[in-house]
Amino acid sequence: MQVLRTQDHRFADLPGFAYAPTYTDIIDADGTALRIHAIDVGPSDAPPVLMHGEPSWSYLYRAIVDALVAKGHRVVVPDLVGFGRSDKPAAQADYTYERHVKWMSDWLEAKALSDITLFCQDWGGLIGLRLVAAYPDRFKRVIVANTGLPTGEGSSKRFDLWLQMSQSVPVFPTGDILNMGTKRELSAAEKAAYDAPFPDESYKAGARRFPALVPITPQHASVAENKAAWKVLEAFDKPFLTAFSDGDPVTKGGEKVFQTRVPGTRGRPHVTLPGGHFLQEDCPSEIADLVDGFIRQSR
Repeated sequence: MQVLRTQDHRFADLPGFAYAPTYTDIIDADGTALRIHAIDVGPSDAPPVLMHGEPSWSYLYRAIVDALVAKGHRVVVPDLVGFGRSDKPAAQADYTYERHVKWMSDWLEAKALSDITLFCQDWGGLIGLRLVAAYPDRFKRVIVANTGLPTGEGSSKRFDLWLQMSQSVPVFPTGDILNMGTKRELSAAEKAAYDAPFPDESYKAGARRFPALVPITPQHASVAENKAAWKVLEAFDKPFLTAFSDGDPVTKGGEKVFQTRVPGTRGRPHVTLPGGHFLQEDCPSEIADLVDGFIRQSR
């Protein structure tokens, strides 16, 4: 496996992002060493783990991180393999759903995280909820936002258009994609920060591949594994909150399946937050207050 690593200078002087990088080394099944980056700040106990997706990286959580640390929490925000400051396998064929789950499982074990509050959005849910199912004892509570755990039941017209675009556009416009997924207009510097992990198109194999990995048909890989994960979630009675946004046409209504199937959702103060798909850019203070409040209310 050929692996690319974005040079450090690409991450210098990003607006609102001054965290020292922390790295964890894992070994892929084929023997390739991979380095996974995470923000890891605040006190060492009871860490929230905030997971994100396509094509974003931990920069998405910068304002939320600051607010939660100010409230006394440890905050851990990993960059998925292929994104951010994490290593980037160079070929699309290197990326599979199950490989992503294994990479982040190995990272979770290497970090020895427990007592976790998971806030997950986009692929942070598709991967993060698989971790909850695999390691339920490590997770104390879960908040899901603009995400899902699909098992081959089809897709929407909006997703189909996104899939077609992601596979065919000559230049994958990372910063513009983030901007299209927010209600507020990102600044030029913010869009550049989302472009920073990708010096050129050769670094974007993971970003291009992700949409094609979503198991939207029965023939997709990982349908069986996601169904098995749902069996665990259907018995998960720890605190589980939905916090979808009011302006994401791709995941609109997605909170209902969690509220119906996950026992931990019952009687919880579920919320609808203001924002687009990348609601972290639209309502960071609301998310920080939500995470902080949920931790305090469900200890």
